[in-house]
Amino acid sequence: MFKAKAYSAASKTSPLASAAIPRRDPTERDVQIDILFCGICHSDLHYARDEWHEVMPAVYPCVPGHEIVGCVTKVGSAVTRYQAGDLVGIGCLVDSDHTCRHCQEELEQFCPGMVLTYGSPDRHGTAPVTYGGYSDSIVVDERFVLRIPPNLDPAGAAPLLCAGITTYSPMRHWKVGEGKKVGVVGLGGLGHMGVKFAHAFGAHTVVFTTSPGKTEDAKRLGADEVVVSKNADEMRKHAGSFDFILDCVAAPHDVNAYINLLARDGNLTMVGAPDKPLPVAVFGLIFGRRSFSGSPIGGLAETQEMLDFCGRHNITADVEVIPVQKINEAYERMVRSDVKYRFSIDMASLKSE
Repeated sequence: MFKAKAYSAASKTSPLASAAIPRRDPTERDVQIDILFCGICHSDLHYARDEWHEVMPAVYPCVPGHEIVGCVTKVGSAVTRYQAGDLVGIGCLVDSDHTCRHCQEELEQFCPGMVLTYGSPDRHGTAPVTYGGYSDSIVVDERFVLRIPPNLDPAGAAPLLCAGITTYSPMRHWKVGEGKKVGVVGLGGLGHMGVKFAHAFGAHTVVFTTSPGKTEDAKRLGADEVVVSKNADEMRKHAGSFDFILDCVAAPHDVNAYINLLARDGNLTMVGAPDKPLPVAVFGLIFGRRSFSGSPIGGLAETQEMLDFCGRHNITADVEVIPVQKINEAYERMVRSDVKYRFSIDMASLKSE
């Protein structure tokens, strides 16, 4: 066991602050990684402030972070996939039961025994729960380590490990591609990745936003059209025409307005997670054989596929790089949606702690 530098929260009302945390020495199947960058996901804030207490109660001290890019420094004796010096990533999962049908189908994100990168019971007994990427190093089973294409900027690649795969996975599942008309609702951390992927897949991409000022940026990211969703006339023009809509909005909103835009057999998938139930008018689904679904992250194989796709198309998240000392300020800005479009922490800043 060794000590790593990190930023952690001591309680739901405490700011994140410098701390030392335990990390296990690598076992024969483990990879030790020096963390270069870690993206900030809204779920980090929810967990640190115990806002998901009913479904995922926080255990303190907590170290968030599941959008990790780093460099391999040490590997166990049985590791075959990686060696020192490799640029790698860690996403939302660091283990699973490996035996259930979900794991056998490479859908580890549905495994009942999955171990999250932070906040899950630590099977190795190093700490009460797993500690995430707001740290200078991490040790992970090689099966949950991903290869980062060397042409990608590591700061911008970090959010691909959550925001990227969260938007890529449902598009692959619903076969987004050329000849399809795809909508992306909300242009934030998730939505801006959805636009980039839909465009790269060759779909006709339409962004829905409540902010007319986002039109230019949406088109820069790859949108063919931008619809201001508050404009009823603009919305009506698209009625019954979408093959797929990705809804990235985490606040309460009228999903029926978007269901009515779906073509026959069209699908609307939620990746935003409003904290209150959304009313759904069932007749909007019945007439047109439309479907309404949700999607989490992807499995390990699909996440690697996504990273390789990003390497071929030179796709990264639009990030603002910050030192770890500005993490609490970044959380407050994130609440105000004051970032385009993700924060990425430069972990070299931990060296001054």
